[in-house]
Amino acid sequence: MPREIITLQIGQCGNQIGFEFWKQLCQEHGIRNDGILQDFATDGTDRKDVFFYQADDDHYIPRAVLVDLEPRVINTIKTSAYANLYNPENIYLSEHGGGAGNNWASGFHSGEKLHDELFDIIDREADGSDNLEGFMLCHSTAGGTGSGLGSYLLERLNDRYPKKLIQTYSVFPNQDEVSDVVVQPYNTMLTMKRLTLHADAVVVLDNTALNNIAADKLNIQNPSFSQINKMVSTIMSASTATLRYPGYMNNDLIGLVASLIPTPRLHYLMTGFTPLTSDEKKTSVRKTTVLDVMRRLLQPKNMMVYTGRERMNRHCYISILNIIQGEIDTTQVHKSLQRIRERKLANFIPWGPASIQVALSRKSPYVQSAHRVSGLMLANHTSISRLFDRASKQFEKLRKREAFLEQFRKEDMFKDNLDEMDDSHRIVKELTEEYEAAATKDYLSWGDKTS
Repeated sequence: MPREIITLQIGQCGNQIGFEFWKQLCQEHGIRNDGILQDFATDGTDRKDVFFYQADDDHYIPRAVLVDLEPRVINTIKTSAYANLYNPENIYLSEHGGGAGNNWASGFHSGEKLHDELFDIIDREADGSDNLEGFMLCHSTAGGTGSGLGSYLLERLNDRYPKKLIQTYSVFPNQDEVSDVVVQPYNTMLTMKRLTLHADAVVVLDNTALNNIAADKLNIQNPSFSQINKMVSTIMSASTATLRYPGYMNNDLIGLVASLIPTPRLHYLMTGFTPLTSDEKKTSVRKTTVLDVMRRLLQPKNMMVYTGRERMNRHCYISILNIIQGEIDTTQVHKSLQRIRERKLANFIPWGPASIQVALSRKSPYVQSAHRVSGLMLANHTSISRLFDRASKQFEKLRKREAFLEQFRKEDMFKDNLDEMDDSHRIVKELTEEYEAAATKDYLSWGDKTS
């Protein structure tokens, strides 16, 4: 029986990566851009109903809710070749269309005002599922709508559907560039409080690392949004491959997530993917073996989170799940794991089992790939605390000067005081400390010391 997942695309970034994700899923399942199944895909053994459902005329509709407070990106989707794929009732655009002005408080307040309309759509989708497993939220932490409205939805979903999993794909801002959103550190900090308290798993997509990978691996010096979003959609489709091409294990979201997250707060996951190719420039095709793919996945430069160069010194893996797709002999997997163990290529926490889990998945028969084997790594690594630390420091710089706060003070939440900001900062600090502590052998008694 399928365990359905509803995708929530919030804000400009969320809708852009969501759009690329649905394009990829349509290709992989042999669905045309108007939702009609191609003739060659009628007898497939894939599970389309996890992410799609069928209309009365049998065309496939994504279980997706598209929300934005300004019309630009959603209008682009509505005028694209995929316009007829989506259920128009599941697209919510704010009437005044002014957006959240890159301000978390404005986005959150909009969520309060739009609560009934948004949950009418979400509840209708949930009621239309036979066996809903959870929600997948796509958003960015830096702007206004994805961060503020996304935060509001996270809180409410947790209250309304306490037994359902909430997994997010959260895009963190590029730390190497000066942002045109001056309040980005505030937005990120306030969003991270909600991601920490209300999400079950957060897949961190760090724009700093994505840009570095585009430059180093794909030789694209100034990657466009669509090229970055294509990389993100590759990650999203690979991480859901075992749900859509089910085997004996890891064929539902809880099975994937449970093996990666040992304690509730340590639920921020890094990803790596290999081999990456870009449409513009076919990278040289090499011989891919399971060992080659698994070894490459362990290289820091393939990780989609930039944590600095000193990662290997103190930090270590809490857990690793490799999803390997393609033509695979299981004996190769055992040999590869043995080789990795012998060469000590992965450094694990001292207080838990040191094992790389491997899930084997079929590749879509309808998408041609130049490589025989590809791999995605979902990893819980203590060095992600560096990303949180960077975000905290940027927040502290602005907060100390009380800079750019006038837009926040206009909303009720911040009218009288800024306690909400300081509380968010405290929670992120505690999260950073917990990830740092997880790299030590005393972690299991760490909670006693802090309580």
